[in-house]
Amino acid sequence: MKTLPISRYRFYQKLQPLSLLTKISNKSVTGCLQVFSTTGSWSIYIESGKLTYGCYSDRVFEMLYKNLQRLSQHIPAFPKGIYEQLRAIFETGIDNEAIPNPDYLAICWLVNQKYLSPTQAGILIEQLAIEVLESFLKLQEGSYEFTHESFLDDMPKFCHLNLRSLVEKSQKRASYRKNTQSQSQEQRSQFLREPQPKSQQLPRQNRYKPIENPNSASPRDVHIADKSIQQNNQQSTEKKLYKIFCIDDSPTVLNAMKSFLDEQMFSVIAVNEPLKALMQILRTKPDVILLDIEMPNLDGYELCSLLRKHSSFKNTPVIMVTGRTGLIDRAKAKIVRASGYLTKPFTQADLLKTVFQHIV
Repeated sequence: MKTLPISRYRFYQKLQPLSLLTKISNKSVTGCLQVFSTTGSWSIYIESGKLTYGCYSDRVFEMLYKNLQRLSQHIPAFPKGIYEQLRAIFETGIDNEAIPNPDYLAICWLVNQKYLSPTQAGILIEQLAIEVLESFLKLQEGSYEFTHESFLDDMPKFCHLNLRSLVEKSQKRASYRKNTQSQSQEQRSQFLREPQPKSQQLPRQNRYKPIENPNSASPRDVHIADKSIQQNNQQSTEKKLYKIFCIDDSPTVLNAMKSFLDEQMFSVIAVNEPLKALMQILRTKPDVILLDIEMPNLDGYELCSLLRKHSSFKNTPVIMVTGRTGLIDRAKAKIVRASGYLTKPFTQADLLKTVFQHIV
């Protein structure tokens, strides 16, 4: 039975969320399912039929902070002021309309800063996915599309989750929530019906057995998997500024790079002369180098080749930035061992995605 392609509808129609999830759970499916309604949109990222991330546009950071706070209770060294940093960098420091998933970039940053381990990030993403699917399964009307290319392509993946298992957990969560609300109402009604002695101002405790939450993260799993990460966290919780070295003979391009890379997260060094840049790179030892190909005196290929011959820069990410998109140009970039390729003109989303691919 063929499950693809899933086409986008230009009008709202009745939806069957479970049917859509079944279609994308096939091993041959990789891409992003986007569903739109009057209340918001859902993005479900799939790799070989497994979920790698899910988000609900109406409450992206609210959900992230809530689940991160729940997980951080099992991480003793988790810094208390991290939420202010995340807000400054990813909510206000980045143009969220241009970046499809600033919340995912935030998780990548937390892992790179060693505030979370990859295992902890996977637990966080699973909890987010359960909550996202809980709201998604209630959807009755909307439109949707499936794209085989997505913003998360080539980004670090922290988990590959079984959709059927996630659906079961989200349904249990919904049932747990419903039962809890029902029980709470019953307790209040019972309390109002019972005559209260003067000496008893509060209802009797433990009258009803609490329902166990089926979706809480296991403290044992978090602690055992991440002892070494917690030790690193205790040694240092200072925010790191990534040094990004930009080389381009165009002031316009350099200014665009500086404006796109938020100063609270990146320290940007912009140089328009390749010969001067070589000496400055040796002194500053940047985390990532963005290198224009077409420059006078020393082109990008030659400069990249020189850097790779130096022992300190054999593994430093060097991204070739150019308007050339031909196979020959890409082959030349591989010959000089460039790490990546960014095509001009680029958006803030393009630049951030490329940088994050090489710092995480």
